[in-house]
Amino acid sequence: MKAIVVTDQAAGTAGMRLVERPEPKPALNDVVVQVHASGSTPGELTWPSTWTDRLGRDRTPSIPGHELAGVVSALGYGTTGLSVGQRVFGLTDWNRDGTLAEYAAVEARNLAPLPGDVDFTVGASLPISGLTAWQGLFVHGRFQAGQSVLVHGAAGGVGSMVTQLAKEAGGHVVGTGRAADRQTALDFGAQEFVDLDNDTLEDVAGVDLVFDVIGGDIQKRSAGLVRAGGTLVTIAGPPEAQPADGLTVDFVVEADRAQLRELVQRIRDGRLRTNIGTVAALDDAVAAFNPTERAKGKTIIRVRS
Repeated sequence: MKAIVVTDQAAGTAGMRLVERPEPKPALNDVVVQVHASGSTPGELTWPSTWTDRLGRDRTPSIPGHELAGVVSALGYGTTGLSVGQRVFGLTDWNRDGTLAEYAAVEARNLAPLPGDVDFTVGASLPISGLTAWQGLFVHGRFQAGQSVLVHGAAGGVGSMVTQLAKEAGGHVVGTGRAADRQTALDFGAQEFVDLDNDTLEDVAGVDLVFDVIGGDIQKRSAGLVRAGGTLVTIAGPPEAQPADGLTVDFVVEADRAQLRELVQRIRDGRLRTNIGTVAALDDAVAAFNPTERAKGKTIIRVRS
């Protein structure tokens, strides 16, 4: 099968190569998915799990990408809940070969059914951004109607999901980003926008929740904007600051079938939309992940037309 592999961590996305690899076999409780569309996040090439297994042993050449939508082509021993020929989407394990390939082996519990009226490209763009937004807001941030949230990167893949879900839940959303991102963030549902290059972040009144995707100085400054009893949630690594009378939560997204079902239902009835930028064929994936200009939206690889 065709697959994108990486072997050199220092090379980053420039070290991606299109090669031939053996088709995977399903292990216990696995399914093999014939991949129709695949998503990847740029930061994964810095993660140890891309380069080593759970015992720290080198596992290159490894196949990156952890989001997929496709059709189940084989079942492993003991697998229940899914069937051959079923349309599925979901999030694969960090320490195994990923989804930038024609086939991928995935634990069945990490997948959810993909309804027939949802395109594979949309399905592949949903798992990481959607689950990260859902878990950061509702699981770790305990966000409720009537509360306010400051969403960093509100025009990005995760931030646009946070913005939509928070607004649907009855919250007040303050988005941040670059000046060029203002209209996109407002279109996704932010009621206010802070241009981090030209506006003063500290002018934001106390919020119940900060959703941080940036880290560093922005994260430190944001901690002071959380009102008593509120929470700063971050996916940008170990937090460097904590609200004076609140909590800081650093988390890594996890696969969750029930949450995937909630997200895809919102896609179907128009309450949620993904932020897709470039869509490229597998043969063009290396170039797509090495753009000459700043990429807007999530890059999706259409493995099968």
